[in-house]
Amino acid sequence: MAEPLKLVYHEAFLHGFGEKVQSAYNAFQLEQFITDVIDETWDELALKERMRKISETLGRYLPPSYEEAIKVLFAIDETCTGFPYLFLPDFVEVYGQAEEHWELSMKALERLTRGSSSEFAIRPFLMRDPVRAMLQMAIWAENPSEHVRRLASEGCRPRLPWGVALSMFKLDPEPILPILEKLKADPSLYVRKSVANNLNDIAKDHPSIVIETARRWQGTHPDTDWIIRHACRTLIRRADPEIMLIFGYAEDASSLTTSASIDVEPNALTIGERCELQYALRVREGEEVRIRVEYGIYFVKAKGQTSRKLFLLTDRTVPGGTVLNGRRSHNWADLTTRRHYPGEHRIVLVVNGVEVAETTMELRE
Repeated sequence: MAEPLKLVYHEAFLHGFGEKVQSAYNAFQLEQFITDVIDETWDELALKERMRKISETLGRYLPPSYEEAIKVLFAIDETCTGFPYLFLPDFVEVYGQAEEHWELSMKALERLTRGSSSEFAIRPFLMRDPVRAMLQMAIWAENPSEHVRRLASEGCRPRLPWGVALSMFKLDPEPILPILEKLKADPSLYVRKSVANNLNDIAKDHPSIVIETARRWQGTHPDTDWIIRHACRTLIRRADPEIMLIFGYAEDASSLTTSASIDVEPNALTIGERCELQYALRVREGEEVRIRVEYGIYFVKAKGQTSRKLFLLTDRTVPGGTVLNGRRSHNWADLTTRRHYPGEHRIVLVVNGVEVAETTMELRE
């Protein structure tokens, strides 16, 4: 299993960062800074808690003036690039929310996002003054830097993973849409992925808005077509009739196959082991059809209830009468995003959103 991400923050990393700070601010107390960060609580802190511990402690050792502290960070930010430096935008979130600091904080988030990402740090500003912050996002959406343009979309995602949910945009996503319009044919895949993910967030609360957007955008540009396809993935998994029609899937999914099966070997295993899934299906005779084949597992949860998760097998257009079959290995090891629990798990074969075959397997501790 991969090491926890929080382990990127260790004493050697902090020492290297502190030396950079000290080169721009001679009064920086490097050793005391490290001592205060790695205290008796350090080992128990999760990733974002460690980021916050670093940014809060940093504020105590930089100049007391926010303006002067930002000058120090600006002096070294070009050498502080990559995921670990997310605590620099977090510093702005912690110390830069006073009204008199708004403009400087926006400048700082714009600049610091190029080396890491300000997608989390912008959210408190959005919640405090969404109108003003979205005006800033509209400006960022036209920035020459792909990192800043991505911030315009990623920062206002209603359901950003690891980020605080933006409840006002979950309720009404209309303020987001002009930003996404600006970015719907962005030349950067980095930005287009964010636009698609933003729309996918919106689809979970307002599917009709995303369906209407997909209809309006479809065919306007190849890059835009990629965005709407990726944006509608949740609606496709739900087999929403309107979205399935937009993307050309067979309408009568219930009679799309004339035979179907799915089997699992072994049918009993221990958490951490792998199984082999084997599936087969025959498409009805007639014209060619667009078909999406997935397998779904009804995972047993901590309290005994189940929740289905889908895994894509194939998505393509095939002639009528086609036989599709194959094998897929599935890993039952625990992940940071999924913990497995013992019990009987139902496994289903899903074609265009319809379950057409099933089997079961027993998972043991």
